[in-house]
Amino acid sequence: MFLPSKKMLAIILLCLGVHSIYAQQKDNSQKCRYTKTAYGYLMVMREGDNVLALIENLTKEQQIPSANFTGIGFAQEVTFGFYDFDQKKFNPKTFKKVEMGSLTGSIAWNEGKPSIHIHGVATDDKFDAYGGHILALKVGTGSMEVYITVNNEKLERKIEQPLNANVLQLPCLK
Repeated sequence: MFLPSKKMLAIILLCLGVHSIYAQQKDNSQKCRYTKTAYGYLMVMREGDNVLALIENLTKEQQIPSANFTGIGFAQEVTFGFYDFDQKKFNPKTFKKVEMGSLTGSIAWNEGKPSIHIHGVATDDKFDAYGGHILALKVGTGSMEVYITVNNEKLERKIEQPLNANVLQLPCLK
């Protein structure tokens, strides 16, 4: 029993298309997200990547004692939080399809887990800028680059009152 040639051609093209999509997804998932540098790490994240989660994962994997970082790139979505001192919580606002003109932050530890503190500035297609404390960040079309400079000393964050803020703790100089 033979299929008509048009149906056979359609099935072959469908199979090739599915294989091509699978290969692209597999290729993208296997791309390196970071590399070691003389002073720390360079991360290159791609569309859909959760920036805070990947920085946290790198911190755990490489046991980074503390660090500071900067970055730039495209965001599918960024959620900024403005801290309400009376209610002691962040009021979030999300922006979509923006360019992160600047990211800056620090890495420390809190109760055995990485503690990422990140601020940034995003601009839209009208060149309006928004910024502040970043609560969530997902990479958009293109990529996002983050340069991490590692510090030798392990630093901790602790919740301090009366603001209920997660504050970086510094060792006193002797």
